[in-house]
Amino acid sequence: MNIASVRRPIIPPTPPRAPDNLSLFGRLAVIRQNMIATWGQRAYEEEIIQGRFFLHKSFILNQPDAIRHVLLSNYENYTRTPAGIRMLRPVLGEGLLLAEGHAWTFQRRTLAPAFTPRATANLVPHMTAVLDETIAKLDARTSAPIDLREVMQRMTLEIAGRTMFSFGMDRHGPTLRNFIMEYGERLGRAYFLDMVLPVSWPTPMDRARARFRTRWTEFVAMLIAERRAAGKKDGAPPRDLFDLMDEARDPETGKGFSDEQLVDEVATMILAGHETTATALFWALYLLALDPETQEEVASETRDQHLDSIADIDRQKFTRAVIDESMRLYPPAFLIARAARDKDNVAGAAVSKGDIIMIAPWLLHRHEKLWDQPNAFIPKRFMSKEQPDRFAYLPFGAGPRVCIGAPFAQAESVLALARLIGAFRVELVEADPVIPYGVVTTQPDHSPMFRITPR
Repeated sequence: MNIASVRRPIIPPTPPRAPDNLSLFGRLAVIRQNMIATWGQRAYEEEIIQGRFFLHKSFILNQPDAIRHVLLSNYENYTRTPAGIRMLRPVLGEGLLLAEGHAWTFQRRTLAPAFTPRATANLVPHMTAVLDETIAKLDARTSAPIDLREVMQRMTLEIAGRTMFSFGMDRHGPTLRNFIMEYGERLGRAYFLDMVLPVSWPTPMDRARARFRTRWTEFVAMLIAERRAAGKKDGAPPRDLFDLMDEARDPETGKGFSDEQLVDEVATMILAGHETTATALFWALYLLALDPETQEEVASETRDQHLDSIADIDRQKFTRAVIDESMRLYPPAFLIARAARDKDNVAGAAVSKGDIIMIAPWLLHRHEKLWDQPNAFIPKRFMSKEQPDRFAYLPFGAGPRVCIGAPFAQAESVLALARLIGAFRVELVEADPVIPYGVVTTQPDHSPMFRITPR
């Protein structure tokens, strides 16, 4: 994709690339700290890289046709890796993100009506109410440096709470954030035994994760009980995601979710929804602070706009391009790892049962054969007639398991960025580079301080 640029675009900082000859154990040592720092220059240039992961072969795929085969054409042959299951099951249980086979089919069919564009449109008032409150609070804090990453986390958590339950997260938000921080700082990291032992063999960290899961599911069940106690008038339309999920029925069997399944689905939607959106918004704000001219283009597009409906959001073409480009450079889900159930052939490479397939949006989105100026921030590339291959840009995955909440997340991100930049000019207080690192999502190595000025 060739992009013509009038001015020289900014190139945000990234971690140094690993030596191409980094040993397996050297790579394992880096993985716990920053997964995206384990890849060398070859991974940004070659279409398929074959290696070994203990007893099995491993493949990094950067070829759209090969990725299409794994995620779409033959997706049933590929499942999550043992390490991926260990990292996610304690917080997501058997929810949609981890379910396989018939369980996944049932959940996907049952949840689909809750995430249609029409359903998303009905939830926009919840988003705008939280944004109004956030902007009012920020307006009172313009005299001092501010941690916008924390603000985005609290804001998206509040949106998640209101769109899910129709109540604010003032009382429960701190507890929820503590759960997320506790898990991410220690239990959500891959340790050596997590990567080499079958899921059926508990590791020492698995025991700690199991204790965490007991406390976590009790907390989510308490939120559900509180929402049910609030009730719903008979015959009234659904007012939030919980109503939609609680009333959802499989169109083929008429079956709904059990209480245990509902806990996992709610946990999946709250965590996957608010954390990834907060991360995407933080990086978009960081990039706009580095690039004042692009920031002014966003502000100009939002001027005199009400921004309180899906139609208003859809008109923010440039703001949407900024979000798209931010998620290209900093994909919240930086790695999709799969294990082969059976033998296969991927782009001429023989895949055996148990082999590991890695599709890394971090690499794919910066690959030198797929993108012009791959490390540069150029939002207008997403407004060009020449769009990237569907399987070269994967911020929400692809194929049957594409993120079911993508329309919701996109609407929320565009609305939030447009409203925030329309209200404030955003600058960085410090000059220290912010380096991305991959643990569960693509996080900053530190939270920089920003200065905001009312427009």
